[in-house]
Amino acid sequence: MPEFIHGSERRPLVPGQSLFDVAAELSVVVPASCRRTGRCHECVVEIRSGADQLTPRTDEEAFLGPSFRLACQASVATAEDDVEFRVLRRRLRILLAPDEQRADPDLDPAVHEVAGRVVADDGTDLGAVGGAIVGVALDVGTTTVVLELVDLRSGAVLAIASIENPQRFGGSDVMTRISYEAERPGELRLALRRALNHELKRLCSELGLERRQLVEMVVVGNPTMRDLAFGLDVAPIGRLPYRSVTETAWRSGEAASTMITRRAHELGVLMHPQGRVVAAPLIACHVGADAAADLVAVDAIERGGSFLLVDIGTNTEIIASDGHRVLAASSPAGPAFEGGGVRYGMPGAEGAIERARLVDDEFEVDVIGDAPPEGICGSGLVDLLAILRRAEWMTTRGTFRGGSAEFRIIDDPRITFSRSDASHLSVAKAATAVGQRVLLRRLGLRPKDLDHVYLAGGFANALDIRTAVEIGLLVDAPPERMIRAGNASIAGARALLLSRGRQAALDNLVRRIEHVELETEPDFFDLFTDGCLFEPIPA
Repeated sequence: MPEFIHGSERRPLVPGQSLFDVAAELSVVVPASCRRTGRCHECVVEIRSGADQLTPRTDEEAFLGPSFRLACQASVATAEDDVEFRVLRRRLRILLAPDEQRADPDLDPAVHEVAGRVVADDGTDLGAVGGAIVGVALDVGTTTVVLELVDLRSGAVLAIASIENPQRFGGSDVMTRISYEAERPGELRLALRRALNHELKRLCSELGLERRQLVEMVVVGNPTMRDLAFGLDVAPIGRLPYRSVTETAWRSGEAASTMITRRAHELGVLMHPQGRVVAAPLIACHVGADAAADLVAVDAIERGGSFLLVDIGTNTEIIASDGHRVLAASSPAGPAFEGGGVRYGMPGAEGAIERARLVDDEFEVDVIGDAPPEGICGSGLVDLLAILRRAEWMTTRGTFRGGSAEFRIIDDPRITFSRSDASHLSVAKAATAVGQRVLLRRLGLRPKDLDHVYLAGGFANALDIRTAVEIGLLVDAPPERMIRAGNASIAGARALLLSRGRQAALDNLVRRIEHVELETEPDFFDLFTDGCLFEPIPA
């Protein structure tokens, strides 16, 4: 009998039943605030198979791409085949660096308590003190959104949450989202705002906070994600010279910085209406405020010496320094290591295979949350690639032994890894490898010369570094100098939230970072071709 499939859960396909109804049966939370009329656009789900079994699209769904539907509008029309779907706002695992919750010695937030009043450093009076004074750190990634509620008196983290970016219906990378925004202005910003407000409301309820107690927010993200959140025109980021309107204004002398400041009521954010929402400064082009926040989190400049910082994501940022010059570049790695384009790929959520090993020619796996496996996240994919190479089941070019089309990873449920999957991952890996090679070459550094290699982001933090080096995802630096920085961009956003001095210092730092356009290297395409091979990056 045909079934609804959501992860490892299954239910019979019943004509007339909506995806919203079956999600409720499966205890899957699908957000909605319009009583299922389709007006709020919150209940977006991804249809992974069986779309032809559902009713035709309604006018309310016109903004969605072919793989997405509104759960309240899509019902079963015919019950002849399975329908597999999943919601977009799954909560994801958050990986913290070992010292990420340390006390902040530079505690000096922009909002203070003065004579029983809450006052911002620009003179805004936010009212009488009524309990905790709370700030919000927000990292808007292309795939993942992370937020923290922080006590501005003590610097303590009160709550943290991580969800999939609900803008995925507009594309899996920044360029497709820029195109989507041009066609349907405002939809992506509204999707993010609704998801953010939903999480803020939930966290405030759990902590017993009122929205007026949220008095300041610092936002980081790549230029596209950051500017979309603030309702700015992102079209210029998608064409030469790939600059945010804020970067253009700064370079022309029309603005003092690439930082943005708005009031919460202007952006429709559920916090104190007069609270400020501050966007951290960009570095240049596609190297954004998230990469700048990484530098703050790891104290890279203050520690001195040579370093390489790699934040692997849909848009990978790479920063390198010889102790004097600081270079930065972005690599459009795409979403493959975050689940995009890989048949059984998925982000680091419950049910994701995060580790794999080969025992007697059979795969053994570890699954996040010890739940039934649903797919494979980035760290598991890196393990699989390394295993296939070690066993000589896959060549350096990603072709499989004996011309096989795929390898079976597990049987129940059936999860496989295909030649097409390997191809997607080779391109993502090459983009990341090229950035590392070019920046180090420009500085005259070899991997063994580096004092520190910072691995930022949840994916990099979960990697088996040895396997990542084997397949050529990371340079082969001395293992003791590899530092897992956790979700460094959210830690950096928190540090900026808690220190006006850090904000000023970062704004000065980004002005002296040299941006490198990788595509302008004379041998870029040769380097990229080499990077597609599953072998170590040349030293």
